Amino acid sequence: MAEYDRQYQTVDRSSTVSRAGIDEGLRAFMLGIYNNMALGLAITGVAAFATFYFAVDQSAGTLTGFGQAVYASPLKWLIMFAPLLFVFGFSAGINRMQPSTARMVFFAFAAVMGMSLSTIFLVFTGQSIVQTFFITAAAFGGLSLWGYTTKKDLSGWGSFLVMGLIGIIIAMIVNIFLASSALQFAISALGVLIFAGLTAYDTQRLKHTYDYVSGDTVAAGRASIMGALQLYLDFINLFMFMLQFLGNRN
Repeated sequence: MAEYDRQYQTVDRSSTVSRAGIDEGLRAFMLGIYNNMALGLAITGVAAFATFYFAVDQSAGTLTGFGQAVYASPLKWLIMFAPLLFVFGFSAGINRMQPSTARMVFFAFAAVMGMSLSTIFLVFTGQSIVQTFFITAAAFGGLSLWGYTTKKDLSGWGSFLVMGLIGIIIAMIVNIFLASSALQFAISALGVLIFAGLTAYDTQRLKHTYDYVSGDTVAAGRASIMGALQLYLDFINLFMFMLQFLGNRN
């Protein structure tokens, strides 16, 4: 009996150590995702403000030569759609990249996204942009923490959220021609709800992803960068939709 107890205690300690190792690895994996995402957001913010600063003559309130090129020439369409092309190319090619290369591509994407988002400084006041950013950060943090800690299975949300996202994209395209303020309000409200849900959903999905890549350093590195991209896009879209509600226009 005593021998059985010793064997049971050995197995139990071994299981505890193994679980602790998994938990430590998972925390490191998720911390890597959040760190890369935060760096991406910082690069986007710097790139957006720098583009605006060099594009607008602050004393005269007019566009500089650089501003004419990025805001009032055909180049604006390239800057506008470049982030979308980056996402498609990055998603298709990440499995052939080393993690360090994928990280650099992600940061390059964040810089291009910053250039594309620099127009918000033309539309909204700087104070309201900063306030909305911190409100978004607080909301994102709470939603992501809930997605990480909840015992509720959120996998069933995926199809509904994707369908809602497709519906919003279609509505946004239609509203380009209609220019309806009521439709824009509805799009913004649904956008906030959908990306709030996606933040929690993606966080839980990334947490479960660790189970599949924990034994492969390269695969875990790629998954970390891809996870950073996904949460980064959730944050940016949540911020942009909230800005429609909270931003004060120039």
